[in-house]
Amino acid sequence: MLKIDLKGKIAFIAGIGDDGGFGWAIAKALAEAGATILVGTWTPIYKIFTQSLNTGKFDESRRLSDGSMLEFAKIYALDAMFDKPDDVPQDVKDNKRYRDNEGYTISEVAEKVKNDFGHIDYFIHSLANAPEVKKPLLETSRQGYLAAMSSSSYSFVSLLAYFGPLMNKGGAALTLSYIASERVVPKYGGGMGSAKAALECDTRQLAWEAGRKYQIRVNTISAGPLPSRAAKAIGMIDSMIEYSKMNAPLTKEFEAEEVATTAAFLLSPLASAITGVTLYVDNGMHAMGVAVDSAILNSITS
Repeated sequence: MLKIDLKGKIAFIAGIGDDGGFGWAIAKALAEAGATILVGTWTPIYKIFTQSLNTGKFDESRRLSDGSMLEFAKIYALDAMFDKPDDVPQDVKDNKRYRDNEGYTISEVAEKVKNDFGHIDYFIHSLANAPEVKKPLLETSRQGYLAAMSSSSYSFVSLLAYFGPLMNKGGAALTLSYIASERVVPKYGGGMGSAKAALECDTRQLAWEAGRKYQIRVNTISAGPLPSRAAKAIGMIDSMIEYSKMNAPLTKEFEAEEVATTAAFLLSPLASAITGVTLYVDNGMHAMGVAVDSAILNSITS
């Protein structure tokens, strides 16, 4: 039986803020395989996240299969909207949720990781944000659109540019996408679909560039809908989950762990020749061209 063994490997996961998203599930899967886990948490929720960990709020979901607890070797405050300290506006620096944290830009966090651990093997980009996500694209402002692209897409480019030099040869980077990158998903607005499309395009380009420059692999998982905190901000996640269950080839519940185990495989040496790929983990929903729960088409479901 093939087994994923990541003992001695170090993974940095950008975007964990609670125990309900893909980032948390990926952390658990990599920890199960023996990897050391580093986390970058959005600066405004850094204190809340660390306090929740310390007070045992996440203890039930931290438990691994052998009874031990998921541990993070270090948690860094990270705001992926800013590459360098000079990029941070004064009003952000003065915000009470930022004042207690220092060195939260991408370049500074990369330098901290270098000083603390010397190198990493895996980088996982599990973050996205669009301030106008509830607005149709036609009503999205330029500022809102560019914010979505910056936070959800360019952040992957920038993080890999700074973390790439820290990554051992044979390592891998991974990001997370959604079918809205190539299909219309009404109400998934604010430029998020555009950002996911850019993310998948960048994955292919980065696979070439980072492959040649750092000898690492770069892939994307296009995941099915999950009721995470971030997804709930969109306001329609429950409907998307039900739609997928009714129309995907596989009608079972979609679980974050299915993305996590796929991530562990893609990052591991078992996937040593796989790069530049967008891999669908969505119960097959991406393959469908019609909604079979439509009353007009109900005759073909039997």
